[in-house]
Formats: sequence, structure tokens, C-alpha cells
Amino acid sequence: MELTEFDKNPRMVNRFRGYLPVIVDVETAGFNPVTDALLEVSAVIVHMNDDGLLEIVDSKTIHVVPFEGANLEASALAFNGIDPYHPLRLAVSEHDALAKIFGMVRKAVREQDCQRAILVGHNPAFDIGFLNAAAARQGIKRNPFHPFCTFDTATLGGLAFGQTVLARAVQSAGMSWDNDQAHSALYDAERTARLFCRVVNDWDRLRKMDGPPDEGQTQPPEP
Repeated sequence: MELTEFDKNPRMVNRFRGYLPVIVDVETAGFNPVTDALLEVSAVIVHMNDDGLLEIVDSKTIHVVPFEGANLEASALAFNGIDPYHPLRLAVSEHDALAKIFGMVRKAVREQDCQRAILVGHNPAFDIGFLNAAAARQGIKRNPFHPFCTFDTATLGGLAFGQTVLARAVQSAGMSWDNDQAHSALYDAERTARLFCRVVNDWDRLRKMDGPPDEGQTQPPEP
């Protein structure tokens, strides 16, 4: 088995080509990132421990005031249960929310000697679409995330556990799921983070035990 750079030096910077996976979940007032309000952003930071395994080390969630002129779909608000203008939300402007989330992510990227963050999400095209649209709307240039590459736990859950729905994948991985807390950004991000860590850690353990196929081992036929 040929050793990879990660095998020789098991650090985060060597695991994902210099990228730091950051798990993100957003709650919104619709499906259109250009017209519909971003209402909540949560991010979960993972790091690599001394055994070369991923684990959660930090998280942040921020409630967001809808940007001026934002569309608020009644069906979306009924689904996530958010009252955008409730005084107890303690929401901040879209610009300030992104500044806080991006600042935490940039700090983690520096601390783990990575070059950039890569967003991890469950069907992450939705989350990265809203983050990118909000950053463009607010004129924020220093977005720490790769603009379009992501890791999708729906795909990873389907591969590892045969489940693409987040709740079912989490439960199939042997972790708990609370329907009463679901669809809050922080809860979904934290469960997604635990699923991502489980899949990556299990794969790394398996790879170290088995190694790559030998050249003489039977391979699937090429298409």
C-alpha cells in the first residue's frame, strides 16, 4: 500500500487538499437565494485529533434580519416556524451575520493551516447558493468558502448507510434524531457534522485496514 501524504502526516491540511470542511445549514424564507430572505445561518467547525479522526470543536448560529425588499414565502415560514421580526430573535443584519460566520471560519482555516474552507451540507447547493447570494448582495469580497465545490452528506449518507434523508441517515449511523429540534439551523448543522465525521472516520479506518486493491485483484469492467 502506497502511503499518502495524510498517512505520513495525519493533519487536516493533508486530508482534503488543503481545504477545511465547515458544516453549514441555513434557514430561509423560500427557495430563491436572490429574492428570498436568509433568516438563520449556522456553522460547525471540525478539527482533526491526535488519532487523525475528525471531531466537532466549535459552532455558531446567527439569526438574520431579512434584507430590504426580501420576499417572505408564507409556506417556508410555516415549515421552519420562524417569525422573521420577532423581537426575541435578537437578529442582526445580513452583513453582520456573514461577517461573524466568515470571521469564525477564516480563524479556523488559519489555525488548522488550511488554505480555504469547503462547505459541507445536506444537499449543499441550497446552502452555498444562499451564502453566495447574500455575500454578493452585501458586497463582501472575502468569502472563505470555495465558490462552488461542496461536500454533500446526502450522497455520503446514501453511500455509507443507504439513506439520503438526513434524519434517516443520522439514525442509521446510530445517532439520535429529535424531530422537535429539526429544521433549526444549528441542530441540523450539528447532526450533519456528526454524520460527516462518522463517514470520513469510518472510511479512513477501513482504508488503513484494507488498503487499495492489488493490481491483480479483480476490478469492475470498464464501461
